[in-house]
Amino acid sequence: MAQMNRRLALQGLGVTIGLPWLESLARASAESSAAQAGQPPVRLAWMYVPNGVHMPNWRPATEGKLTELPVTLKPLESFRNQVNIFTGLTADKARPNGDGPGDHARALSAFLTGCQARKTDGTNISSGISVDQVAAGGMGHLTRLPSLEIGAEAGAMAGNCDSGYSCVYSSTMAWRSSSQPLPKEVNPALVFDRLFGASADESRKDKDRLRRSVLDTVTKDAASLRGKISTGDKRKLDEYLDSVRDIEVRMARAEKLPPPAKPPIDRPKGVPASYGEHLDLLADLLVLAFQTDTTRVATFVLANEGSNRPYPWLKVPEGHHDLSHHGRNAAKQEKIAKINLFHAEVLGRLGRKLAEIREGDGSLLDRCLIAYGSGNSDGDRHNHDDLPVVLLGGAKLGIEGNRHVVFAKETPLTNLWLAMLAKAGVQRDKLGDSTGVLKI
Repeated sequence: MAQMNRRLALQGLGVTIGLPWLESLARASAESSAAQAGQPPVRLAWMYVPNGVHMPNWRPATEGKLTELPVTLKPLESFRNQVNIFTGLTADKARPNGDGPGDHARALSAFLTGCQARKTDGTNISSGISVDQVAAGGMGHLTRLPSLEIGAEAGAMAGNCDSGYSCVYSSTMAWRSSSQPLPKEVNPALVFDRLFGASADESRKDKDRLRRSVLDTVTKDAASLRGKISTGDKRKLDEYLDSVRDIEVRMARAEKLPPPAKPPIDRPKGVPASYGEHLDLLADLLVLAFQTDTTRVATFVLANEGSNRPYPWLKVPEGHHDLSHHGRNAAKQEKIAKINLFHAEVLGRLGRKLAEIREGDGSLLDRCLIAYGSGNSDGDRHNHDDLPVVLLGGAKLGIEGNRHVVFAKETPLTNLWLAMLAKAGVQRDKLGDSTGVLKI
C-alpha cells in the first residue's frame, strides 16, 4: 500500500471505504439488538489521565446548560453539544479504607472496578472485574476483538510501585477478574496487528490448525494435574483454562468471519519518540477500531497513575507527579494546568474525528460513549471525591449534551458505568461499590 499521510487517510475513511457496521450487523446473531433495529452499534471507551487535574480550570462555575467550556476543556468546543461534565462522583475504593498510603495505585485500580485493591507487592493481587470487561462479556462476541486495551506509557506488572502496592495496580486499567489484570498495549504497531490480523502471505488455516492442536494438548495436560495440586493452584489452573477457552472461542468466531479488511493505513513503525505523536497515533487506531467495528469496547491510559513524566515541549521540565504535590504554589498549578490542557487536546482530537465520520443517520460519535477522567481529583490532596469526569457522545442514545451535571456528594462513580452499560444494552445491577444506575 502506498505511503499515505495518516491524518488525511483517517479523515477520508468515511468516504474511501464503506461503513463496515452494516456487514457486521448482517452477520450478527439475533442477540444483537442493534442488528434487529437496523441501527449502528454502540461503542464504549474509557480514557484515563493520572494525578488528578487543576480543578479551578476544569469545573464549570454553574450547573446546567454550559454557556462556555472551562479552560481545560476548550479543545472540546467544536462538539460541545455532545459534552457532559459531571461533578460529585466518587471512587470510595481509591481511598485508604484502613490500608494507609498508596492513593495512586488505588486510584487507577478502582476507577473501572469500584473495588478495593489488596495491598500487596507480591503475586496475590486482587481488585475486581472492570466495567469494560463486563461490556466485553455482553457484546464482545459480536466483534473480532472483544475489547482493546491501549496506553502510552509502559508499566511493570510486578514489584512495588506505590507504598506497598504492586506496580500492576498503577499501570493497569482493565481487569478480567479480581486476579486477572489485562495489560495494555503501548506499541502502535502491535495494536495495528491486533486490529488487522496477520499479514496476507501467511496461511490463516495452517496457523489455526497448529494453534488448535497446541490448545488441545494444553487443555488435556492441565486437566490431568487437577488431582495433584492444592486448592489455590486449582484456582490458578481454572483461570488458565478459562484463558485457553477464550482463545478457542475467539478462533471459532474468527473462522465464521471474513478475513480482516485491507488496512486503510500503513502499519506504524513502532513507538514514536514524541509522546504527543504516540497519543495521537493510538487515538487514530482507536477511532479506526470503532469505525471498522473490530471492537466496541476499549480502554486508553494516557499515562500511568503517579506518572512523573516531564513535558518540556510545554515548558514544563518538572515531573508531573512532583508538580501535582503543588502545596497551592501558583507556578506549579499553572504547569499542571498546561499538562491537563495537553491531555484534553488528545480527547478533543479523538472527539472531532468521531464526529466527522458519518454512520447511518448521524455520526460515529452519536453512538459512542467516551468517558474521560481521573481517579484523583486534586493531586495535592489525593482526594477521590468530586472526580474530574467528562462524557462524550450519545446523541443518538438519548443523552442530552452541553451540560454540567452535579450529582449528590459521594455518588459512586460506578453508578455512571452502569448507566453506560445500559445504554449499550448490557444490563448489570451491580458493579463494585455501585448503588444504582445513574440517570444521565
